[in-house]
Amino acid sequence: MILNISNISKSFDGKEILNSVSFHIEDHEKVALVGMNGAGKSTLLKIVMGILSPDKGSAVLSSGARIGYLAQHQDLTGTQTVYQQLLHVKTDLLELSDRIRESERRMSALSGSDLEEEMKSYARMTEAFERADGYAYKSEVVGVLKGLGFDEADFDKPIATLSGGQKTRVALGRLLLTSPDLILLDEPTNHLDMHSIEWLETYLLNYRGAVLIVSHDRYFLNKVVSKVVEIEHGRAHTYRGNYDAFSLKKEQLRRAAYAAYVKAEQERKHQETVITKLKQFNREKSIKRAESREKMLDKMDLPDKPEELQDKMKLTLKPRFESGNDVLHVEDLSKSFDGDLLFQGVGMDIKKGEHVALIGNNGTGKSTILKILNGVLPADSGLYHYGSNVTVGYYDQEMQVLNSSKTIFEEISDDYPDMNNTEIRTTLAAFLFTNEDVFKLIGDLSGGERARVSLCKLMLSNANFLILDEPTNHLDITSREILESAVRSYQGTVLYVSHDRYFINRTASRILDLTRQSLLSYIGNYDYYLDKRADLERAYFGEDAASDQPVREETDAKSDWKAQKEAEAKKRKRANALSRLEQEIDRLETRDGELDQALSDPEIGTDLARLTELTKEKDAIAGQLEEAYRKWEELQEES
Repeated sequence: MILNISNISKSFDGKEILNSVSFHIEDHEKVALVGMNGAGKSTLLKIVMGILSPDKGSAVLSSGARIGYLAQHQDLTGTQTVYQQLLHVKTDLLELSDRIRESERRMSALSGSDLEEEMKSYARMTEAFERADGYAYKSEVVGVLKGLGFDEADFDKPIATLSGGQKTRVALGRLLLTSPDLILLDEPTNHLDMHSIEWLETYLLNYRGAVLIVSHDRYFLNKVVSKVVEIEHGRAHTYRGNYDAFSLKKEQLRRAAYAAYVKAEQERKHQETVITKLKQFNREKSIKRAESREKMLDKMDLPDKPEELQDKMKLTLKPRFESGNDVLHVEDLSKSFDGDLLFQGVGMDIKKGEHVALIGNNGTGKSTILKILNGVLPADSGLYHYGSNVTVGYYDQEMQVLNSSKTIFEEISDDYPDMNNTEIRTTLAAFLFTNEDVFKLIGDLSGGERARVSLCKLMLSNANFLILDEPTNHLDITSREILESAVRSYQGTVLYVSHDRYFINRTASRILDLTRQSLLSYIGNYDYYLDKRADLERAYFGEDAASDQPVREETDAKSDWKAQKEAEAKKRKRANALSRLEQEIDRLETRDGELDQALSDPEIGTDLARLTELTKEKDAIAGQLEEAYRKWEELQEES
């Protein structure tokens, strides 16, 4: 065991954040720490690092173990370059190398016993240098920098000129090169593009030390961790496996707890009904029987109702009306900034009902394309046009479409003047803005709060074409899953930019990869893209691909048509199955209501045979409903 967290509690201003949190991390173990925003994850990391003190409990690191920590935000300063910052980690090796060179110079001037002693010292130093892999330290530094997305042209940039995200990547590189026994990472993928995240996944999987990760990147957690610790309502719960295993197990436990509660409630209500009926007879024997049942009921160990999360936003995306089949046509789009070409010749076509993810490395111009399509920025050249009856809903990751000087209430009321005060408050409450919160200024909101306001406006737009720029940024995992579900069930068309590979995997029906001056199309989700990427790039680019080739969508028309037809057939089959299930659920629920009404009839209450018959039928319907709900949810989860 390298770290033992024992009964840690922490409160701020009287509000309890952590309550007797306990778990441990074994040597070499990769662990995820998850929970909603504000659950106390970063607080716990700071307690482990000694930055904060717990009110109770302790965090004990194994004797002699070294620990490293990457905070969410870095404020690196100084005159060193990017390369020098990482090379500084190897100071001990550099000094040892200097001593070895100095020893070599001394040996040339020594003889006899002095030379023999110097040679022994030289042998010890060179052995230590080799053990520390000293001959490869330069390639290791370069490898880490390139893996984290720095080009060689960036190596000589002064730290002071870097953006916040670049500084975080430098800090992460330094941390990895120090190779501590335990690494604490707080949102390490926030400022990495997809290729850098893939590199980091491989690095951490092969890392010999232990790692504790706070992250909302579910795809990343699936790849890296073998244990998940969830902080919920101040307490810690540990699950074995990756994020998907945790999510499945948690849902199974939630369902089991709810099923046990429902069954206990049915039994309680049944006993109360029988007791009431017995008392109504108003006979000595019946009253005694009723009292006996009351005592039995008092002794029953009834489970508490599973706690419902009150802090989950409610999001439903529904188009007001259908668009035409041709939703968007883009042709020869180009854009430069300050003389630097960002992209040129971009072209794409998007059809009704498609959910398209636009991916690519940082700086390729993905968000700029979305801004051009929404009139936020002008294109240098090219054209685009929307099809008939297309109404666009735009989600901007920089929240520039929000007015910082307005309150939340004003932001909604000004854009939707037909809504009355009650309707606005009810809608905002679904996005967790209640009471006086609705009068907060947009400019004073956190990133997560601003994201919820933008999602609220997106929902109210009732648009049939959603254009989303990094929609999962600032959202915790629970909110991401809610957005994911809303996008999956959305019947309109979607074009979005995202680095959230889990979100892409669950919501995209097609992926456009902006790479090497071309836009490659993959009809499938992110896993399909990973599987086919190398083959398609090899087939498309080859060795003779022109470097100035225009950016366009390349796809095999025949396979495209066939795949779309298969997808449409699968979608129709799923829709029919859902319709049949919903009709069956409606029938069962109607009959369940009739049985409730019948069981409340005093005449039936006196007919034990009839009462037993109806009760058995109600129990059978409960089982049938549970199975119908399960099948319905499975169909909803299908791609």
